[in-house]
Amino acid sequence: MNLKGRDFLKLLDFTPEEINYLLDLASELKEKKKQGIPVDTLKGKNVALIFEKTSTRTRCAFEVAAHDLGMGTTYLDPSGSQIGKKESIADTARVLAGMYEGIEYRGFEQEIVEELARYSKVPVWNGLTNEFHPTQMLADLLTIREHFGHLKGIRLTYMGDARYNMGNSLMVACAKMGMHFTACTTAKYFPAKELASQCEAIAKETGGSIRFTEDVKLGTKDVDVIYTDVWVSMGEPEQVWEERIRELSPYQVNKSVMENAGENAVFMHCLPAFHDLKTKIGAQMGERFGITEMEVTDEVFESLNSLVFEEAENRMHTIKAVMAATL
Repeated sequence: MNLKGRDFLKLLDFTPEEINYLLDLASELKEKKKQGIPVDTLKGKNVALIFEKTSTRTRCAFEVAAHDLGMGTTYLDPSGSQIGKKESIADTARVLAGMYEGIEYRGFEQEIVEELARYSKVPVWNGLTNEFHPTQMLADLLTIREHFGHLKGIRLTYMGDARYNMGNSLMVACAKMGMHFTACTTAKYFPAKELASQCEAIAKETGGSIRFTEDVKLGTKDVDVIYTDVWVSMGEPEQVWEERIRELSPYQVNKSVMENAGENAVFMHCLPAFHDLKTKIGAQMGERFGITEMEVTDEVFESLNSLVFEEAENRMHTIKAVMAATL
């Protein structure tokens, strides 16, 4: 399968066969890394990493993956690029495409990364936008496949705010791979109807399904994967914390949720997670609202059913596959 020159902007752009190819390539590259076999086949190439939103896992994954492939990287933090400020997105794309073989963008609206891709003559990769997080999806799919041995038919429930990149992307990923997706939250936080309809049409072709419910017992009963994310996304004002904690607390992933899912169910989270008071924000929210945990309890996060750190490692292996395949 030839993906050379392709952008990686959202999973909606890829067929199930192409997604499986990237997962197979990631598995192969992961195995070679574990065995100490070099894969530096892209020596002499360089990639630009634009981070309008900072990140631990995405930055480290792209930098290590590029280094393993033999490439150089330039990291542009929120103050290190003039994109959209003194220089248009179109001009930025054309300048960077003249110096680099690939461009990663992590930031705000999906339209920004789409516009970068329109004007770039080299592949553009989406490290996260408000609407989609496709590199996280590959890591999640690889982690699920490694644990269960397959993807088709897997039942995944996402709890929390499902309106943005994680809820959207998991719904798309499940639809593409013939999995059964449930958004379990209050109706206010369901994904947009237009994208949901699109995913329902895809799921009909792949054997998957899309479901929304406010009922925790129903939404988590006998599922394979319970997934959640922080209740307030990057860039949102601090004032929304009180509202989210009040409205989403019934959808916290805790022991009773995992027991309802069954003993073979696993817990996943794209991180960072507020499962204790050991972060600055966690401590602030604990003091302000008298809570010790938010979207997931520490008991579940640290349990044997938690795959969060395998999932985090797989960010690097799947991002490496995306760069290797498209370059």
